[in-house]
Amino acid sequence: MSYYKQAMEERSKQSGGKSCPYRRAFARLSLFVRSLDYAPLLLIYAVAVLYAVICSLHGFDPFGSSPYNTYTLQALAWRNGQMSLGRDYPHLELAIFNNDWWVSFPPVPSIPMFLLSFIFGENTPDNLLVKVYMLAGCLFGYGLFRRAKYDKLSSVCFALLTSYASALISLTTNGAVWYLAQTLAFLLTMGAVYFMFCGKYTLSLLMYALAVGCRPFNAVYGLVLFVMWLETVLREKRSFKREIIRLIPGVTLGLCIAFAYGWYNWARFGNPLEFGHNHLPEFSFQGGIQFSLDHVAKNVDQFIFGLPFYQGENGTELNVFGFSMFIVHPVFWMMLLLFVIDVIRKRASYTKIAIIAAFCIQLFCLLLHRTFGGYQFGARYTCDLLPYAALYFALPGRVRRMTLWEGLLLLSALGFAVWGACAVPL
Repeated sequence: MSYYKQAMEERSKQSGGKSCPYRRAFARLSLFVRSLDYAPLLLIYAVAVLYAVICSLHGFDPFGSSPYNTYTLQALAWRNGQMSLGRDYPHLELAIFNNDWWVSFPPVPSIPMFLLSFIFGENTPDNLLVKVYMLAGCLFGYGLFRRAKYDKLSSVCFALLTSYASALISLTTNGAVWYLAQTLAFLLTMGAVYFMFCGKYTLSLLMYALAVGCRPFNAVYGLVLFVMWLETVLREKRSFKREIIRLIPGVTLGLCIAFAYGWYNWARFGNPLEFGHNHLPEFSFQGGIQFSLDHVAKNVDQFIFGLPFYQGENGTELNVFGFSMFIVHPVFWMMLLLFVIDVIRKRASYTKIAIIAAFCIQLFCLLLHRTFGGYQFGARYTCDLLPYAALYFALPGRVRRMTLWEGLLLLSALGFAVWGACAVPL
């Protein structure tokens, strides 16, 4: 029973069930207000202060438009009834196909821009959007940990640890096309995980399908969502037939979205699996290979074992083309360490095993990429893996609070991430 209902029953008993209607209404309102969870509001305030500090330290414009506004240009083309952009923008990564210029990224991030373009035109608030996406994903993390029976303070701390205390915060300083896609994918994937954890299958699968339309490799999360659903059904001995029926709307919606992706790609490039990246000049006729096993060794050396600093001509310098994902994202080694403990103590559930397997599969797919993000702080491609860690910490098997050493790690990781966001302006 909620605090609100308990308090109302106690009040009713004390008054013998008789009281003034106005006083009773005021008491109900007072108790309702006291029962609300204000932690999300405090989290929003803390994030606003954090961005005020970052913007004042480096002079970032928190609300402006980005010159790398590919999604806005796509939205404006849609409004004109076109799929192609119709002309070249030399500073953007555009696919060249059939003597025309096309957006070389999946389409979902263009949908919010389409709506905003009716208000802002081509000057959409890109820099604000990446912050809103990030914050909304963090709030989903808070909700996830509250549902997992963490106390409010620990829920806030773990939500921060799996979002802002990472390389993801540096992406929110600039609303460029690459960062809009990653932050929106983070929001949608966190939403998919949260709603599946809550048993709301349709919302979960809708957000999952949309996340794939931002970052295609996030399709690997489907393995985790399926195992979560299956293990819950088996553990709670639910009717398998009834749960299958509950899945049908979400699966149907997801398949319709997948069909829309395929049709859109086919209409542009004649291939349902091609969203345009292979038609970039660097990959289509300049000899570059986008995904190859030849890239793995170099990426492992830099983004698994690489150090953040090196000795340059001016002394110790930050490696602005990336370093170890385990340094910039401590939640990853925390998750892997907890998994080893779970295996030793024989409490590694099917969902936990699925999380680690999907994490490794998606990481390997990312390591196949030629650039792995280019100019960056840390390892920005691995920001796509943060929801795995958030879900793992929410599952049974660890204490339902943040320990002292985890709190200290949060402060150090958050400080390092904020410093990196200022040190490597995107």
